[in-house]
Amino acid sequence: MIILAGLGNPGQQYAKNRHNIGFMAVDAIQRRHGFSPWTKKFKAEIAEGTLAGEKVMLIKPQTFMNLSGESVGEAMRFYKLGPEAIVAIYDELDLMPGKARIKTGGGHGGHNGIKSLDAHCGLNYRRLRLGIGHPGDKSKVHNHVLGDFGKLDAEWLDPLLEALADNADMLVRGEDSQLMNKLALATGGKTEDEKPAKAQKSAPAGQSHIRQARNFAQPKKLPETGPMAEMLKKMFGPKGD
Repeated sequence: MIILAGLGNPGQQYAKNRHNIGFMAVDAIQRRHGFSPWTKKFKAEIAEGTLAGEKVMLIKPQTFMNLSGESVGEAMRFYKLGPEAIVAIYDELDLMPGKARIKTGGGHGGHNGIKSLDAHCGLNYRRLRLGIGHPGDKSKVHNHVLGDFGKLDAEWLDPLLEALADNADMLVRGEDSQLMNKLALATGGKTEDEKPAKAQKSAPAGQSHIRQARNFAQPKKLPETGPMAEMLKKMFGPKGD
């Protein structure tokens, strides 16, 4: 079994918060793939279904964000799973809105939901971070994450959630780079293949790198006549007895 854990806060007053993008993501997967209705278990709302031939449980902890690990950890232990069977989906301040990144393990980055998962589930679970952007001022972070998405956010939020739901089987199969490409295409970003490679220093037109190196190694011809030539002869010419 794979557990896809969307993180957020329970209650209608938080439903449209940026902090609840994890809940929104698993809601989209549940609708798209005909999962069971949401039921209450493990201090959470859960829905069960199948993706890519694997049994999958969607979970939305109802413990509030800071205690998310209590719920996910309880489900993990009930099914005798290791952290590698868990994918946490959550908001990321340090990514531009609409950007996504996924990795196994790593730090919590100050995210209280991830701190809780680390404490209750171990560290080696996969983390799908969905960017919500940073307000630019640390004092504004609290109101930013607990503020609702705006109307303009729908331009990237809806395509991101739809693409994640459409390609959730990739998440289950561990096809992480392919999934990132799908999400990037959906939100108008660049895929991994389109990102510019590191620039290499090129030789002048018409010259190979070997030719350029040879030219660089050859000293410039010194002047034979004129004031500069006379000065060089005095400085480096043969000295008299």
